[in-house]
Amino acid sequence: MSDASPRVGVLAASPSELPIMRQAGLILEKFGVDHEVRIMSSSRNPDLVDEYARMAFERGLKVVICSTGLSGHLAAAVAARTVLPVIGVPIATAPQMVGN
Repeated sequence: MSDASPRVGVLAASPSELPIMRQAGLILEKFGVDHEVRIMSSSRNPDLVDEYARMAFERGLKVVICSTGLSGHLAAAVAARTVLPVIGVPIATAPQMVGN
């Protein structure tokens, strides 16, 4: 990443999803695309997600990439609050969580 404003926001819904979403950051770095990687949960901190999504365009972001987990809440919450394209990355849930 350079000192330029980020063009892509990469969001992980939880710390456990962060390693996977960092892979998106590594690919963006490889292509020289300025980005930011953050953790935020639409269920645990909806106000933070709301503010991030509403301000994304004004901050100069061009797209937001979100982890989706089983429910897809983060990507859906961001998409509902921004005019920018939102890409959802499906991430498998831990085996003990399936079926609960």
